Amino acid sequence: MQDQISKLHLKLRACNLLNSVDDVDSIQQDSDNLLNKNLKNTALIVSLMLLSIPFLFFKYVDFVSKSRRSPENITEEVSLNKQIAYRVDVFLSVHPYSKPLTLLVATLLLICIGGLALFGVTDDSLADCLWLSWTYVADSGNHANSEGMGPRLVSVSISFGGMLIFAMMLGLVSDAISEKFDSLRKGRSEVVEQNHTLILGWSDKLGSLLNQLAIANESLGGGMVVLMAERDKEEMELDIAKMEFDFRGTSVICRSGSPLILADLKTVSVSKARAIIVLAEDGNADQSDARALRTVLSLTGVKEGLRGHIVVELSDLDNEVLVKLVGGDLVETVVAHDVIGRLMIQCARQPGLAQIWEDILGFENCEFYIKRWPQLDGMQFEDVLISFPDAVPCGVKATSCGGKIILNPDDSYVLQEGDEVLVIAEDDDTYSPATLPTVLPFS
Repeated sequence: MQDQISKLHLKLRACNLLNSVDDVDSIQQDSDNLLNKNLKNTALIVSLMLLSIPFLFFKYVDFVSKSRRSPENITEEVSLNKQIAYRVDVFLSVHPYSKPLTLLVATLLLICIGGLALFGVTDDSLADCLWLSWTYVADSGNHANSEGMGPRLVSVSISFGGMLIFAMMLGLVSDAISEKFDSLRKGRSEVVEQNHTLILGWSDKLGSLLNQLAIANESLGGGMVVLMAERDKEEMELDIAKMEFDFRGTSVICRSGSPLILADLKTVSVSKARAIIVLAEDGNADQSDARALRTVLSLTGVKEGLRGHIVVELSDLDNEVLVKLVGGDLVETVVAHDVIGRLMIQCARQPGLAQIWEDILGFENCEFYIKRWPQLDGMQFEDVLISFPDAVPCGVKATSCGGKIILNPDDSYVLQEGDEVLVIAEDDDTYSPATLPTVLPFS
């Protein structure tokens, strides 16, 4: 009997111990549930407060602006909302990455606020709620699986904000693409070329100039000509397309810009050009020459330096000395009206001379070429005359005279080191000096 009583006593103590453990567990669980509930309520309140901050801020700004416009305030001051709008406009205009950063910050704020709100109305963890908020922002159709009034209301709000952010992103992408195409259409993109011919300006002589360049580059398989003028790129391309001649493989690239601006000159790779041609403007001669002088000043101010020489068309002979003084040895001037007048007088006095000038000054037949031949150094000019079977030597560009052209020098003139020979030939690659013919003594 005593053994049974002791066993019953042990069972009773075990039951009391289990009940106490269950009570402790239930109390702990109730405490955790209460803490979790308080945390969710806090998250919901925080999300609502964050949403209300912009509205309170705008109300405050409006109140301050109205108070500053009171009749007692005589001094003229800019309202606070205008100042804030101005600061925002400056931030979005000055900083290049301000718009994408603003969109990114708005997306992160929407995800965080939406995640806190979902954490307050659902039983999921905060990490799961943040991920669910991101899915609502990325895809507005994901909120269809939400259950309950609270989760549905929050998910619809997040999806609506996601649609607004997606619309903003489309607007930014569309604006960026439009700006790029507008830049290409207006001819603002950089020309990545070298050894090209650069033409600065636009005049009625451009057609014949491009035609002669096309003929000159035909033996090279075509060339590259870059044209920059203060005209619209599409208009220049349309006018060039109307020119009725064959370009013979020569490509013409048009760019819109001013030769007086260094940034525009760098756009057309002025430092890598083989030759630079400055055209005179149609109109007042003094204004045209003044602009040509300013263009030469801009060209000489290029930091990278110039590879090719500069040919400047002038309208007044009196301005030639000033342009050469500014440009130095790189500049060659052509006074078009003076040259044309001289040619017309010669053609009038000697009938048939016009055909000769047309053949020599154009690239259709033979033309002048100046080139240095080291193997001719120390040779007399009378021997140079018979050294070119496919060309006719006409003169020498003497280094001793500062690069002056000497036409038809004396037969006893000896070519010095650095002298160049002026010839008339069909093309620059169709002639070269040959060995002197052996003259047998007459017996």
